[in-house]
Amino acid sequence: MAFFDQLVSRTIMYVPGPIVGFFAKRYIAGEHLEDAFKETRKLNDQGIMGTIDVLGEFISTKDEALRFKEQALEILEAIQQNGLEANISIKPTQMGMKLDREFGYANIREILERARELGNSVRIDMEDISCTDDTLSYYTRLRQEYSGHVGTVLQSYLRRTLKDIRDMSGGPLNIRLCKGIYNEPRTHAYKHPDVVNKNYVRSLKELLDAGAYVGIATHDSRLVYDACRLIEDYGLSSEDYEFQTLLGVDEELRRILVSQGHRLRVYIPFGVSWLPYAKRRLKENPDIARQALKQMVRLRGNA
Repeated sequence: MAFFDQLVSRTIMYVPGPIVGFFAKRYIAGEHLEDAFKETRKLNDQGIMGTIDVLGEFISTKDEALRFKEQALEILEAIQQNGLEANISIKPTQMGMKLDREFGYANIREILERARELGNSVRIDMEDISCTDDTLSYYTRLRQEYSGHVGTVLQSYLRRTLKDIRDMSGGPLNIRLCKGIYNEPRTHAYKHPDVVNKNYVRSLKELLDAGAYVGIATHDSRLVYDACRLIEDYGLSSEDYEFQTLLGVDEELRRILVSQGHRLRVYIPFGVSWLPYAKRRLKENPDIARQALKQMVRLRGNA
């Protein structure tokens, strides 16, 4: 299996889109908003919340950014109208951060203003290391005015994460804590999985010490165990945190967490720009490709 994992990691960026699509289709809701809503309704029926994300990043014009902003506003309205238990995740680069920092900030602030009016919330996603400073700057500027309606993301594979937590500890904190998925240089990121896991647990403890509401985003059973231990040690109620998972990944773990009384939110990506996301997910988790290959073999055997 280790050889297969290495093969996927080294070759996935060169695999044609249709093949990647076969492997990754269960991990992406589809190309349209109604596809995302269909998945959200199914999850809500199981007592699970959603966060809806429009795929696409690193745009090249302000007009594209304005279209993404309008789409985010439309999704917030539609969530309200359909009575769904979901919020939205947005990428700063979609909003124009790389084109004009203040333009991107104004777009995100407009989305947050509407989210607050609707009683909803927005997660400002984290992208690659070139975006980290500006993304956290956006969040620290917005979190006081929109407390309870805005959160961001920290990644335990980054060497800077503990310092970022301490630097932000003077105000409200709503953080999605994940391992991290972008291929960053060793100067910025830990490369050994055990070190990334140790930093995850240490970062989670720092966040809880700071009184943060944490979205514990992981499918790693070892980290889930450590998180549950910390939840018990800190005496947290189920309203003080949530677990977060990806669509289509380890649905058994999802059921276990819900059955134990934990709040759970599933990340629901959709959109026509699904290919870069799918390739990053396959590179991070070759088991997706392995399971898809097994399914392909079963289908051919039944043909």
